[in-house]
Amino acid sequence: MHDRTRRWAWVGVLVIGLLLYLAVLRTLVRMQNPNFVPALILLGATLVPLTFLTFAQARTGRWQVPASVLVTSAFFGGVIGTVVAGTLEYDTLRGLGTLPMLFVALIEESAKLIVPVVLLFTAVAQHRRRVPSDGLIIGVAAGMGFAALETMGYAFTALLSSQGNIGAVEQTLFVRGLTAPAGHTAWTGLTAGALWALLASPSIGRLFGFLGTFLGVVVLHTLWDTFSGSLVFIVLAVISLGWLFWELHRYKTFGDRTAGQLLPS
Repeated sequence: MHDRTRRWAWVGVLVIGLLLYLAVLRTLVRMQNPNFVPALILLGATLVPLTFLTFAQARTGRWQVPASVLVTSAFFGGVIGTVVAGTLEYDTLRGLGTLPMLFVALIEESAKLIVPVVLLFTAVAQHRRRVPSDGLIIGVAAGMGFAALETMGYAFTALLSSQGNIGAVEQTLFVRGLTAPAGHTAWTGLTAGALWALLASPSIGRLFGFLGTFLGVVVLHTLWDTFSGSLVFIVLAVISLGWLFWELHRYKTFGDRTAGQLLPS
């Protein structure tokens, strides 16, 4: 019964979050009170990524990453990741004059790994369990935080540039929120999972596996930022999500065979 509840918890997150979003939107439109705009942006930016995180977490096998670790990864991963990425991109832009999309992808994918790497080496130092599925979910959480904060920034910019047009904000939240799982969320999950796999069972093969995963994610990110059009985004989304769930299936099998101590909550 517990497993069934866990597997379908994402539906509750989605439904409750959607109802809250619609309630805030209705109140904002009816009352014309700008005080509700931050709540609208917050709910719109986090709803789909949080639903996806809940969905993926329920499919990691019998081991579970504590909620405290996921919250830490999402919050600090999002804040630190966006600050570091924004600073490096700004400095690089000043130095080069232009910033190729490859550099943007490389900077952002590296910045999003900072908090997952800290959590990984904390687990290593404290001799705690570390299986690849843990890394994947922690990476998904960090990517979710990064994507949510980035979406909030774009929504706020849309609000200002449209001179307070809520429709422009809704469109931004819808497009970026809907694509977040196939973008930052999946990419960071893949790289963090590969890093955990390397540390769980170090080998030359796993080292090249991590480097190959990171390179593949950077390429996907670059293509996502370079090209436009629904067909391109659909193809890249299918590749990203398909790759993520394939790795999750492999890591789940590894984790279910591995006995260890759960991370403390």
